[in-house]
Amino acid sequence: MGEERMSEESLRELLARVHERLGHAGSVDPESRKILAALVRDIDRALGEGAGPVEGHVPRLESLAVRFQTDHPGLAELLRQVVDALGKAGI
Repeated sequence: MGEERMSEESLRELLARVHERLGHAGSVDPESRKILAALVRDIDRALGEGAGPVEGHVPRLESLAVRFQTDHPGLAELLRQVVDALGKAGI
């Protein structure tokens, strides 16, 4: 339970960093921004409710990380860290 709790806290921190980075990334296209914001909200809600897995989110996060790799490498790396944290948290 301790490791799972730590993973969830790390995930919450990463989600906050993604949200912050997204706010400062003015050149992110509106569609990508909308998708990413919705994914972050869904994952945050799942954490808050103790909900089960959010399976469909991982492939979408990975796809966005690839899309952001060239123009927003920091955001892409954060998304990969979120994917890793989701796996560790069992979400």
